[in-house]
Amino acid sequence: MSNRLKALLANWFTEKDSCQWVLASIIETQRSSYRKAGAMMFINSQGKSYGLLSGGCLEADLMRQAQKCWHKNTNIIVCYDMQDDSDIAWQLGIGCGGLVKVLLQPINSDNNYLELVTLKSQLDNRNACFYHIDTVNALGSCQSKNQVLSKPVNALEPLIAIKPAPALVIFGGGLDAQPLVKMANTLGWYICLVDSRTSYARAAYFKEADVVINQDYTELEQSLMLPKADAIVIMHHNVSLDARALQLINSQVNLAEASYLGLLGPQHRTEQVLEQAGMNTADLPNKLMNKLANPIGFDLGGELPESIALAILSQAHAAVEQASGQSLGYFQSQISNITKVANHAS
Repeated sequence: MSNRLKALLANWFTEKDSCQWVLASIIETQRSSYRKAGAMMFINSQGKSYGLLSGGCLEADLMRQAQKCWHKNTNIIVCYDMQDDSDIAWQLGIGCGGLVKVLLQPINSDNNYLELVTLKSQLDNRNACFYHIDTVNALGSCQSKNQVLSKPVNALEPLIAIKPAPALVIFGGGLDAQPLVKMANTLGWYICLVDSRTSYARAAYFKEADVVINQDYTELEQSLMLPKADAIVIMHHNVSLDARALQLINSQVNLAEASYLGLLGPQHRTEQVLEQAGMNTADLPNKLMNKLANPIGFDLGGELPESIALAILSQAHAAVEQASGQSLGYFQSQISNITKVANHAS
């Protein structure tokens, strides 16, 4: 299951009145931590939890702390300090070296479910918004007044920017699109699969897709079914259809604002696609101009559809998150270096 907020809210909502619930939110971090301020987790009295605030280190203790909220009917704040060797964080063996402060709030009808129903509605409709976690009434009260706002208010802190999940639009519903759809679904992305061919893009083969469109591309130019795309992948294995998809992207506002556009196939084939579309890369919308990923994906190795899907989605993810896609680094032990110096000196 995805750990995106939309998925967490969906799981909570179906059982919101069947048991007791607590919302655990990170309200402050210092130095290194697994998640940052604004991360949320749902815990219920049946022993279930949805979401992660750490790599699994804090969750068992948070479950224990949540019981205090139910028994006392109050909010509590828990601080985990990985620099203090007397802190519970050391006993849990976390070792990140940072500080994490978590606010636990009961969720019930008395506090209007912390406005989480409204927040769920906003995300279900793919609207961006802001969520204010009430820390003023954090202690000695369960009457928190969390709020969902359409625009930021400087006086309210913490104020979390909530964005809908990235939307991936895939043109081409062949067999090799299946692992791409499955992986994007695991990430919690919104997936729209498009193919004009009647024997492709069958909903039965793409159950994880949110929308499957099997329609002529000429009819899609003004279609409301196409979401506002964050990433687009073209993979028809058909030059004419690839060209038609590029033309559609150029004319459709919802597609033109994407952060990533990738086209499957070698560059000499892409030249044919562009020629048939009557375009060059400079004709693409401003945000995508000269940014056509081709050959598509990162160089991860492997030739199976699953490997290609991973390479594509990794590149798209980096573009959407505005990350470099570079390696974060390689561990070099100081002990190992000291040993080498000592050996060299002797």
